[in-house]
Amino acid sequence: MAEYLASIFGTEKDKVNCSFYFKIGACRHGDRCSRLHNKPTFSQVPPPTFKPFSQDFGHAPTIVLLNLYRNPQNTAQTADGSHCHVSDVEVQEHYDNFFEEVFTELQEKYGEIEEMNVCDNLGDHLVGNVYVKFRREEDAERAVAELNNRWFNGQAVHAELSPVTDFRESCCRQYEMGECTRGGFCNFMHLRPISRNLRRQLYGRGPRRRSPPRSHTGHRPRERNRRRSPDHRHGRF
Repeated sequence: MAEYLASIFGTEKDKVNCSFYFKIGACRHGDRCSRLHNKPTFSQVPPPTFKPFSQDFGHAPTIVLLNLYRNPQNTAQTADGSHCHVSDVEVQEHYDNFFEEVFTELQEKYGEIEEMNVCDNLGDHLVGNVYVKFRREEDAERAVAELNNRWFNGQAVHAELSPVTDFRESCCRQYEMGECTRGGFCNFMHLRPISRNLRRQLYGRGPRRRSPPRSHTGHRPRERNRRRSPDHRHGRF
């Protein structure tokens, strides 16, 4: 019986635990969901029947910054309340600036980041969610504790630990192929990609090696010199 329960944990066959929360760290039903949302904590040891998709769950924890990214195409309005057109090029530039700033600051303050992803969904439980997977669990724990006392771009930061460790299980495969019929309200992650140059700068091509810390160089090198729009505001945590 224990082996069977372990085999269906977090799947659609599991009638106790919410499969959506287990896979994507969010559920459209929220607290009204009829199934359990098992939020990870560092003070708890997973039970013997717990078998996450990624076997390194305890060594590469993920945090989620809820609703942090704001797509200007969804929020830009004129003074009279009408929608203001923002080009795809401007949106990508705005997103790259946001991604670089959040990634760099979190890594410098809390520790090495293995992976960071931002949702482009429109549903309230996923819109603007930023998932950050750290190398070390103590870095994620400290980040959650400190970030919940911070503000970013005029909004309070809401950070929590997330059960997501394998984003391949969380992503909408139809979206990646350009075939998702549910659009932004899909219940699986629609991850917004960053530009190729930024990915190369942040992640590198060989072994994961980040920019040297400020204490060694006195400043952080910048390989790119993107033009920032006049409306850009630095969002410091």
